[in-house]
Amino acid sequence: MGTRYSAVFFAPEVRDHANIRSALQAAVDAVDAQMSTWKPDSDLMRFNRAPLEVWFDLPVHLCTVLAAALEIGRLSGGAFDIGVGDLVSAWGFGSTGRLDEARITGAASAARVPAHLCLELDREQHRVRKHREITLDLSGIAKGFGVDQLAEVLTSHGIGHYLVSIDGELRASGGKPDGSPWRIAVERPETGHRQAEGVLELTDGAVATSGDYRHFVELEGIRYAHTMDPRRRAPLVDGPAAVTVMAETCMAADAWATALLVLGPAAGGDVASRQGLEALFIDRPRISVPDSARLPTPTMED
Repeated sequence: MGTRYSAVFFAPEVRDHANIRSALQAAVDAVDAQMSTWKPDSDLMRFNRAPLEVWFDLPVHLCTVLAAALEIGRLSGGAFDIGVGDLVSAWGFGSTGRLDEARITGAASAARVPAHLCLELDREQHRVRKHREITLDLSGIAKGFGVDQLAEVLTSHGIGHYLVSIDGELRASGGKPDGSPWRIAVERPETGHRQAEGVLELTDGAVATSGDYRHFVELEGIRYAHTMDPRRRAPLVDGPAAVTVMAETCMAADAWATALLVLGPAAGGDVASRQGLEALFIDRPRISVPDSARLPTPTMED
């Protein structure tokens, strides 16, 4: 996944640390092998190359993540959309790392059809097929699922007190043995600095943050975040600086943090309330986005 994972746990009765370390590594390797957009032979990338109207067999975990992604896409009104792989690549956030202005213009002008309207998922048979061309990117949900898999490994070893994370997406269980909760810093969304905005206390559950201050490109003085705004078919330019979400699973927290970042504090706050999510929006003074930065508004198909 191009980043680090960590697992902190209290298990004085456990002696086979090497076996646990191996199982943790295997868990994240399996997610990476199935869902990476950087590995041409991953299951996700093979599906991206698959023809229309042909059923594609899925590993169980990938099927689980696709089901959650499509459901959150529906519940968020398309604010969370895994069908933005073409945009991610065109803006240079994909494996090539190259910005392609011709592809950007083409992608921005194309009709928008959310992934949940393009894909047909058969959960019983663990298979999927696409009804129109689409390129999937699971960057907004796969890391969260990976964190949940780390948690599953520790739980399967009888460990009940832990904090696991991948690149700032975290899941906790049991609190600390002394009864105190895990204390998790929420970063201040400033580029080039690492400073805490505040601290969350977490005993059981997950937390994930999406923001525009770590991965972005600047063109003519405008910052374009790596998070795509599916409504505009372009990177997010006027959302909040960051959104932190607490949820039962890290997969859900990860995806909803992305969705709420796209929706913004007003609409996102309403959605979070309806979904029973705890969400923290961190804003910054608004910038004026010039008309030249506003890409063509695509048509919407439903």
